[in-house]
Amino acid sequence: MEQRPKKLLEQVQDVIRLKHYSYQTEKTYIYWIRRYILYHDKRHPKDMGSAEIEAFLTHLAVNENVAASTQNQALHAVLFLYKEVLKQNLDLKVEAVRAKKSKYLPTVLTKDEVFAIIQKLSGVHQLLIKLLYGTGLRLTEGLSLRVKDVDFAQQQIIVRDTKGNESRVTMLPESIAEELKIHLQSVKIIHQQDLQKGYGSVYLPFALERKYPRAKYDWIWQFVFPSGNISKDLRSGEVRRHHLHESSLQKALKQAVRQAGIQKKVGCHTFRHSFATHLLQNGYDIRTVQELLGHKDVKTTMIYTHVLNRGGKAVRSPLD
Repeated sequence: MEQRPKKLLEQVQDVIRLKHYSYQTEKTYIYWIRRYILYHDKRHPKDMGSAEIEAFLTHLAVNENVAASTQNQALHAVLFLYKEVLKQNLDLKVEAVRAKKSKYLPTVLTKDEVFAIIQKLSGVHQLLIKLLYGTGLRLTEGLSLRVKDVDFAQQQIIVRDTKGNESRVTMLPESIAEELKIHLQSVKIIHQQDLQKGYGSVYLPFALERKYPRAKYDWIWQFVFPSGNISKDLRSGEVRRHHLHESSLQKALKQAVRQAGIQKKVGCHTFRHSFATHLLQNGYDIRTVQELLGHKDVKTTMIYTHVLNRGGKAVRSPLD
């Protein structure tokens, strides 16, 4: 029986997976490409071009009032469609109305506020927040951490599959090393039980699963923070244990912030902001902080120097 030609979004999905983009990127790109097509009354993208892309981006900025980062996300998704899937090189000079860039400063907690929140958490959630604050990891980096990337001997953590697909090294806080070892002992027991039940595999990045068919069962490849349930992998269809879902930590954190009486908008990323700001307050060089955070450009890290200067750019009020 002859197979039907793949639909456009299925082709997009295939190319994204061929390029080993993350599942989150896959969902985001497909979402914006679908939005682009629907905005133009389901016309095929090959029959459209620069004018239609500009109209879509302008609509997002003017009618939907999206942030600049959201508009750029939509643009990257649509350009990916043309360049990587349709193999069309657009001579695109975007003349669309650009969304206004936000000039907000990130929320930063004091050390007392950090520890007040941590005290209201327990178990794995508490350990995770300690890790995010103590290392500067992004939430997704912390959740997708593998056993092999925690180096107790060197007191460091190797961060892989990062934003931009570049690995980096950050410190392993001494204060949580023993707690993390005990946590991994319980995780290893869960893994051994999974193996006995005929499961125990984990998702491997890129083509490693084909190259090393048995590696997905190895202890070193397991997630440091596994999910409490075994589930079906949305990409491969294999039944396996993924890492803890981000919503689990987010819900626990929201409750802890409320219980601690912190009157700030706090999310998991706030602890990364606080990590960077507190290092700068302690006198560490901004280039060192840049490397620990994995920023490509020091300009991105400079936002934390502005946070340090809060209160009228550190100028003392004449009232004081």
